[in-house]
Amino acid sequence: MRIGLFGGTFNPIHNGHLWAALEVKNGFNLDQIYLIPAAVPPHKTPGMVASADDRLQMINLAIADLSGITVADVELRRPGPSYTIDTVRYFKHTLEKGSRIFLMMGLDAFLEIHTWKSYKELLEQIAFIVIARSTEAHPDAQQGRKSLEDYFKSTLSADYELSAADDYYIAKGKQPLYFCDVSAPDISSTVIREKVKEQQTIEIWVPPQVAEYIQFKGLYT
Repeated sequence: MRIGLFGGTFNPIHNGHLWAALEVKNGFNLDQIYLIPAAVPPHKTPGMVASADDRLQMINLAIADLSGITVADVELRRPGPSYTIDTVRYFKHTLEKGSRIFLMMGLDAFLEIHTWKSYKELLEQIAFIVIARSTEAHPDAQQGRKSLEDYFKSTLSADYELSAADDYYIAKGKQPLYFCDVSAPDISSTVIREKVKEQQTIEIWVPPQVAEYIQFKGLYT
């Protein structure tokens, strides 16, 4: 089994998350992707985040008709802050023996991974799929790769280099790191929350059932 772990606050989940997940699933021939909402994200202010139950329900609504994408509430059931290293250990212990596991995250998040708990162990324990999309900050795949390679040299390890087939980065003692440029729309959960607060429509950015849930529950107002 080839498994992707895609964590995040999902506050709220939106079409960009779903688009990226589907592109990665197809591009890397993954059998299953687990969307993993964080309970208490260490890098965010708790008061700005919808409740765990609401975020979990919105994810369930968003993926109801998607094959091969499910939600895992492992971080919601764990007390205290959500640390990715604990989640990786959990899945490595519980998934079918021989499963190939990939940790999926956006480029901007990866460029801060040196601030994460046990980040060196993460790089040693699990392969990464770093997702970039065309935005003003990273207009194309070439620029995204340059940002990644500059980060290797300045912060992580200058030992990272491209494989012979140029399809992943590798360094001694580390798991492979794949770069994936996706065509997902440039959508921000922050902007969506602002639109809701301003009583503007959000149907173009989130699945209809998620928009209805946000309105029904009065979230982000």
